Amino acid sequence: MERIPILKMGPFLLVTIQVDMHDRLAQTLQDDLAERVVKDGSRGVLIDISSLEVVDSFIGRMLARIASISRILDAETVVVGMQPAVAITLVELGMSLEGVKTALNVEKGMEILQRSLGVETGGDENAHPEN
Repeated sequence: MERIPILKMGPFLLVTIQVDMHDRLAQTLQDDLAERVVKDGSRGVLIDISSLEVVDSFIGRMLARIASISRILDAETVVVGMQPAVAITLVELGMSLEGVKTALNVEKGMEILQRSLGVETGGDENAHPEN
């Protein structure tokens, strides 16, 4: 059975969708993510959809369900890399993706998760002040 890889990055899970999503794969991803959030005690889920050129209403609802399930399991969800055509399609379908935070790219998405969960970024901008 085809599966989308889920990578653990500290307290977060990273999912990069590199294939066209179909309904069965989306359902499998939802189930796999819920299991991994619990198993790893993850505090955040970042889903990169930058490779998706088409998102239908089922995939949109699946993203919203993943966010709801993650929230119930005490994890934030951020979707990153949404292409303009995908955003337009979701709006035209009347989908707001309630509870789903979004960011332009993975780096900004990680910043959102780190900030919202109070996770240290590992670097201190003030460690070497300029004179």
